[in-house]
Formats: sequence, C-alpha cells, structure tokens
Amino acid sequence: MPDRPEIVCICGSTRFVDEMRAANRDLTLAGVIVLAPGVFLPEDREAHESITDEQKTALGALHLRKIDLADRVLVVNPGGYIGESTRSEIAYARATGKPITFTDPV
Repeated sequence: MPDRPEIVCICGSTRFVDEMRAANRDLTLAGVIVLAPGVFLPEDREAHESITDEQKTALGALHLRKIDLADRVLVVNPGGYIGESTRSEIAYARATGKPITFTDPV
C-alpha cells in the first residue's frame, strides 16, 4: 500500500469557527488531510432555522464517521473549553482507539 498523508479529524465547539479554520489551514499546509465540521451553527438557535433537528442529528452522526476515517483527532478547545457534544466525540474517539490531541491544556 502506498504511503498517504496523515488524516486528522478536527473536533470542538462550532463557536470556535475561526480557530477551527486556522487549525484546518495549518494542518493542510503541513500536508495533512483534514476532516472537519462542514456546517457551523450559530449559538442562537433562532438564527439557524434552516437546520432542522433531524439534520443536526445527522450532522453529528456524520462527524462520528469522520472520526472513524481519521488517524487521530485534534480537539480545538481555546481556554480549555470542551462542550457536551465535543465530550461525546472525545469519548467516541477514545472508545475506537484514536489518538487525541488538544490545542489548549484541558
């Protein structure tokens, strides 16, 4: 099998969209294949009426499949913040044996 670049899945609160985009850029420029959230929902639920609860659930499941594909997970957690969804993703990654790194100390 030919060598391939490392695959990293970015996890974290979508409130940190700028930090996630920066991590994506830095990893990509370093030659890494990056899997990241494709939709960033604002914290104000009323502001994203176009995303249904069913779609949000499907996006969460899709992100777990991205973790499955990754060689490791990078948690973007400015100030050490880790929300409920991210905790769930970390638990999933640990259960599947994925190495996990964090941008900030936890």
